[in-house]
Amino acid sequence: MRWAGYVARMGETREVYRVLVGKPEGKRPLGRTRRRWENNIKMNLQEVGCGDMDWIELAHGRERWRAFVNAVMNLWGPSNAGNFLTS
Repeated sequence: MRWAGYVARMGETREVYRVLVGKPEGKRPLGRTRRRWENNIKMNLQEVGCGDMDWIELAHGRERWRAFVNAVMNLWGPSNAGNFLTS
C-alpha cells in the first residue's frame, strides 16, 4: 500500500505508474477474473468506508495516504479504522 502511494505521486509518465494502473493483457486462467493492483486498492478503500474516493488523489496527500494505509493495516484490529479521514 505504501508503495502504491509513492508510485501514484510519481506521475503518469513513469513506466512503473503504468504497470500499477494498467490493464493486464493476454490470457488468464479459466474461471478467473482479471485483477489489477488498482482493484485491490479500491477494495481496501471500500473496506474502510471510503469507496467513492479517488485513490490517486488521496495518495497525493501524504498524511491522508499514511492514515489510509494505517487504517487498512488495522482492519482486523479493535480500533475504528473507518474514521481515518476525520482525524
